[in-house]
Amino acid sequence: MTHLSGKAALVTGGGRGIGAAIAKRLAREGADVAITYAKGKAQAEDVLAEIKALGRRGLVIAADSADADAVRKAVAEAVKAFGRLDILVNNAGVFPYGPFEEVSLEEFDRTMAIHARAAFVAAQAASQHMGKGGRIISIGSNLGERVPHPGVSLYAMSKSALIGFTRGLARDLGERGITVNLVQPGSTATDMNPAEGESADAQRALTALGHYGSADDIAATVVHLAGEGARQITGAAILVDGGANA
Repeated sequence: MTHLSGKAALVTGGGRGIGAAIAKRLAREGADVAITYAKGKAQAEDVLAEIKALGRRGLVIAADSADADAVRKAVAEAVKAFGRLDILVNNAGVFPYGPFEEVSLEEFDRTMAIHARAAFVAAQAASQHMGKGGRIISIGSNLGERVPHPGVSLYAMSKSALIGFTRGLARDLGERGITVNLVQPGSTATDMNPAEGESADAQRALTALGHYGSADDIAATVVHLAGEGARQITGAAILVDGGANA
């Protein structure tokens, strides 16, 4: 028996990158896992196949996190499929990048909807089904605390919102025994930010360790926070960035 046996989880944006690594790691630790995706159905189905190969129940839900109703429905589908919901991972994200003067209001609204509003809506819906031991974990960014280069004002703003939300929600749900935490990755090798990309060397130079992280590094932290060993951790923003913000 693994330390998340009998638990049910929902990972938004779980069809690729960090989200996929989190979903598979949760399943390896015994949880049944539902994932959402906005694009890339085939990738999401591949993740589902791996979850089921581990002997766990899985579910793939098409849901754009920019759509609040779709987020609520995804929570409801996960609860219906598993009969419970113990772990919510707000992972779905985008990476707007470019000159501040060129950011449109449409891009602003979509980014804030996916990173901030969706986390709020999902937590509000999921917490109604959680009892003592429930876990809400959001994936932020080290850029939410420190910005070493131009072009990411909107992204940094949207991720920094999760810091205040995490602290406030930890107070709101603490009496019910539900913990709320934020994991803040730094440069992590995914298709959105490949370790061989044009800016990779510059990013590595900002870290204390001199290398990119992996999606599994982030997943390991999330799985710890999801378990009983992290029962005393709540309202925390945990950097997993190779010392970039040290």
